Amino acid sequence: MSRRTDAPARSPRRAALASWIGSALEYYDFAVYGTAAAIVLNRIFFPEDTPAIGILKSMVVVGVAYVVRPFGAMIVGPLGDRYGRRFVLMLTLFLMGFATFAIGCLPTYSEAGILAPTLLVICRMIQGLSAAGEQASSISISLEHANEHQRAFTTSWTLQGTQFGSLLATAVFIPFAALPDEQLLSWGWRVPFWLSAFVVVTAWLIRRSLSEPPAYLQREKLTESPLMLVFKHYKRAVLTIAVCAMVNTVNMVFTTFALSFATKGYGLDRSTMLLVPVASNTLGLIAIPLAAMLADRIGRKPVFITGAVASSLVMFPYLGAIAEGNWVGIFAYGVLMHGALYSMANGVWPAFYAEMFPTRVRVTGLALGTQIGFAISGGVAPAVATSLAGADLHNAVLPAVFTVAMCVLVALGALTAREGYKKSLAELDA
Repeated sequence: MSRRTDAPARSPRRAALASWIGSALEYYDFAVYGTAAAIVLNRIFFPEDTPAIGILKSMVVVGVAYVVRPFGAMIVGPLGDRYGRRFVLMLTLFLMGFATFAIGCLPTYSEAGILAPTLLVICRMIQGLSAAGEQASSISISLEHANEHQRAFTTSWTLQGTQFGSLLATAVFIPFAALPDEQLLSWGWRVPFWLSAFVVVTAWLIRRSLSEPPAYLQREKLTESPLMLVFKHYKRAVLTIAVCAMVNTVNMVFTTFALSFATKGYGLDRSTMLLVPVASNTLGLIAIPLAAMLADRIGRKPVFITGAVASSLVMFPYLGAIAEGNWVGIFAYGVLMHGALYSMANGVWPAFYAEMFPTRVRVTGLALGTQIGFAISGGVAPAVATSLAGADLHNAVLPAVFTVAMCVLVALGALTAREGYKKSLAELDA
């Protein structure tokens, strides 16, 4: 098996920055759709339905991007292992940017009929295919550039970028959500989608000078398809990650379902509700790297499991506070659940999952495992939670029970996983 020896030095800071900005774009694009779906898209793409049915349909379109992500993992993941992490990062950057900008240009149902929601679904599918390869490549390039004793910390910046992208998407939508309905429904909802173009240019400027990591350039030469190698030798790791990745249920119920639950079910002010994820994501910017630093000291599993289970339990008082119209409770429980506790799991999983694979198939295995889990949780969580809340969107208990049940399953899956924080990359490859 041949190895290259002319590898450049590791660049952990540049890799972390490149991963951060790309993830910020990816999840700005994803989150801006989720926010728009909860507030406005049901009214302009599914206007003939009752409010509850229109919201449910817009949530299903949220899920479409997650459902196609496993297919994107099977396509884009092997490209990252064959042609390089940087190649995939540039490819997905422009795919995601194009799809998001295009959503802002779509005709509405009143202008184009059934063609409007059809084009919306196509754009969401492109977003899903792009996100499947972006995150796995970002995490892999960060892990492989990182110093051995700081792998969780370095890879956590990918998720910190995710958090910033979600924060930015929500913050950008606040002034537009406050517009009179006539302006919001005509042009206001489009602007946040168009703004993604500026992030694309910034990310391209940073990523174009990033080199492939030494571990990738010195990897064992592939003699088989990366996808076939993963199916042959790493099925258990893929399954474990798929189960663990369903911790995303907490995020989807919090960011997407709870917004429509509050504004449509209980008539709470939409602009004020948008401030809750802004506050939680702001705390997450600090909590994610701190959780990762802790994981570099005591291991990935205890931090991840604590964050997953504890955050799901806080869903009960959070939805209860929404039902009561208790703004202090809404902000307090929302920030605790999502900003502090969920960020523990969010900061740790990049290194936790990526260390289950050797360098030669890391992007493929990581992409496949995470995207299956995200497809299950992201694809069904908002729709299931909406259904459990009832036709009047008033039931706060059943969506919380669903969230806890999913996270108990996540914790059981994590307990069976391999812990890799004490091993070097060379030992993981062996």
